[in-house]
Amino acid sequence: MFTGIVEELGEVVAVEKSADAARFRLRGPVVTEGAKHGDSIAVNGVCLTVVDTADGEFTADVMAETLNRTGLGALAPGDRVNLERPMALGGRLGGHLVQGHVDGTGTITERVPGENWEVVRIAMPARLARYVVEKGSIAVDGVSLTVVEAGEEDFTVSLIPTTLALTTLGVKKAGDPVNLEVDVLAKYVERLLGHGRAEAAAPAGTAAPAEIAGVVR
Repeated sequence: MFTGIVEELGEVVAVEKSADAARFRLRGPVVTEGAKHGDSIAVNGVCLTVVDTADGEFTADVMAETLNRTGLGALAPGDRVNLERPMALGGRLGGHLVQGHVDGTGTITERVPGENWEVVRIAMPARLARYVVEKGSIAVDGVSLTVVEAGEEDFTVSLIPTTLALTTLGVKKAGDPVNLEVDVLAKYVERLLGHGRAEAAAPAGTAAPAEIAGVVR
């Protein structure tokens, strides 16, 4: 489990692609300190498993499902990435609960600079819009952010100077993709409410139809 508070702006060192997977080598001296085989590190909000570490770098394998659902497949050597280690039990939850399980990708459509911050508009898949609410939380490329405005097809966030300076969101421009992870609590609530409605509608002693009990995905 992560918090969406980026620890380090790392760099892609090498990418080895195969037919249905890829192996990444990334530089991140902070997050690799004490890391070992099997540990987790979030890369642009994607939870990856460490294969090995050496000299401030680590290697991770990425399967086809992850490449297809996230923006990791477009990364190339030299690209900067947001890195975060899992939250330690008993640690401070500085952002919000982030699983590192990306729900889909969005696209930056507009950047409006202000005196002390920048407002960024991000287009999102319609299927994710119901989980995004004004003043709610969302992870964008692994960065925990508060939603300013929530629409049916996009949302806005305000980025403070620290976020602009220490994450990839400071350099991404209109047209660039970003990984999105909605608040997992919203998905659980939807699931529970869906089952509750199905049980209320079903006659006593009968099973609710699958199309009622299930949740649209």
